[in-house]
Amino acid sequence: MDIALGLLVAASAVVAVQLLVRRTGGSAPLVLVLVGVVASYLPAVPPVVLEPELVLVGLLPPLLYASALGTSLVDVRHDLRAIGLLSVGLVVVTALVVGVVVSALLPVPLAVGIALGAVVAPPDAVAATAVARRVGLPRRVVTVLEGESLVNDASALVLLRTALVAVASSVTLLETGALFVLAAGGGVVVGVVVAGLAGGLRRRLDDPVLDTTLSFAAPFAAYLPAEEIGASGVLAVVVTGLLLGHRSPVQQTARSRISERLTWRTVQFLLEGGVFLLIGLQAADVVGAALEGDLGLGRSLVVCAAVLAVVVVVRLVYVAVALPLAGLAGRRGDVPSRRVVLVIGWAGMRGVVTLAAAASLPVSTPQREVLLLAALVVVGGTLLLQGTTLPPLVRALRLGAPDPGEDDLAHAAVLDRTRAAAERRLESVRRPEDPQDVVDGLRDRLRRRSDRAWERLGRGGDLRAPGRAWVRLRLEMLDAERAELLAVRDEGRTPDEVLRLVLGELDVEESLLDASAEREERTRALRAPVAGPTCEHLAAAPVARDDLAPEGCDGCLALGERRWEHLRRCLACGYTGCCDSSPHRHAAAHAAAQQHPVIRSAEPGEAWRWCYPHRLLG
Repeated sequence: MDIALGLLVAASAVVAVQLLVRRTGGSAPLVLVLVGVVASYLPAVPPVVLEPELVLVGLLPPLLYASALGTSLVDVRHDLRAIGLLSVGLVVVTALVVGVVVSALLPVPLAVGIALGAVVAPPDAVAATAVARRVGLPRRVVTVLEGESLVNDASALVLLRTALVAVASSVTLLETGALFVLAAGGGVVVGVVVAGLAGGLRRRLDDPVLDTTLSFAAPFAAYLPAEEIGASGVLAVVVTGLLLGHRSPVQQTARSRISERLTWRTVQFLLEGGVFLLIGLQAADVVGAALEGDLGLGRSLVVCAAVLAVVVVVRLVYVAVALPLAGLAGRRGDVPSRRVVLVIGWAGMRGVVTLAAAASLPVSTPQREVLLLAALVVVGGTLLLQGTTLPPLVRALRLGAPDPGEDDLAHAAVLDRTRAAAERRLESVRRPEDPQDVVDGLRDRLRRRSDRAWERLGRGGDLRAPGRAWVRLRLEMLDAERAELLAVRDEGRTPDEVLRLVLGELDVEESLLDASAEREERTRALRAPVAGPTCEHLAAAPVARDDLAPEGCDGCLALGERRWEHLRRCLACGYTGCCDSSPHRHAAAHAAAQQHPVIRSAEPGEAWRWCYPHRLLG
């Protein structure tokens, strides 16, 4: 009963803090740690013992797996050099520098200092992702931070294991290298094997419940065998999650993907909050044990402050030197590299892995109490110092957050290409006996979805546009259908299974509708990305730069009508036509009739181009 009550209180605290932070702003990880610290000194709260096995085996694998599922394998490959320099090189350098400083301040061997360095070296995946996404960093910066925080735990734990072996006995440099190779190579191999087995099994499952159960087992199926053979279980989990997430569109059914996504979001939310609450709950015991030691409070605090300073400074210096060598700057949207380097260097918040690794130090480790206190100070200090100052730093440096307008443009372009592929497949598989009204209905449904995406562009997504009107009216109809369904249920004459089936159908349709009429305003002129696929038509057409101010659609004005939604300008002859959401679609008709392939948007604040034959932005 006490355990159940404790879990209920912890879950309630996590939800309450998240609601508070969403209303007032701030850092949820930091607030949860502070709540835990306060609670650890309350008489009614029993001591909470942090078992390393609970964190390293019970909490870390699902947390890393959930983060890996949502990380793009394509983006990680693109920035693999930068991620490797941070997740391996920075961990090693930090551990060595901390080891030298600690061995100079405490009567401990260098190996013990390096062990503490390995403990405090890895930034936390949860903290880094939470802050990075909240402050609106460029996507490539977020990818580097996520990739680093997914892999650096493996480097730190392997280095910690090696340092502890060196404390107990001598270990050569060759043996150290062999341990690293076994840990990294073995972890990757185990991750690939588990992902292959799980993916093959997924192809044979069409039940979302079974598929989600398999997803829950995957991180532990990767972690435990890897650790058993001396490889990195953390790396095995990360590789498994990245590969399964990348292959999910071809290995899972749509229902299974939706079920897995929602389930892991819930699990990740509770575990992330619980992890930081757990960190704070260790405060009373860790501080009390350090005060009872023979080193004294003053000297202990000096050591803790020195370790915190070393961790922060080493990261800033290392990132400033290493990342330019990795070629981090270069994509469109990246600000000057020194700003990116500064932000990445400052985004070094530590988390639960640090405390779990510290708790795994043997009881016989010299000055163990002070080392545990130093780990706690590094976690709390980085969350307080860096976690709270990172948002204003990003705003001061004017780092370019992802532009919602450009996201809308890319979304519309992708839907246009998928629409074309669907229409080609429809033509190839339709049979002579298929009713024409069914085929026309399918085409109309495709066109409506694509048109709604294009209507988000231009004039801020006019709510009077046909697609948005369709969404608004259909939502009202669904509301009426649901109310009538409840009335039928209350009559008590229809089987409950039938009612649940109808309700499920209504819920699925509502979930597919774009019900939100609000979106963020664009921060700059909306242009198509420079990087990406192109064609000979876009290469030959002039680049769209300045805003246009057309009187209207030339075709509609010739008909004496003003029924256009958005306007497009032909880059070959200057003809202004209306978009595909408009009744007459004069822009597409002109392009087809005159063989003029490229148009540009004529809407205020937009300068993107579109090639009709190849369906490409430019």
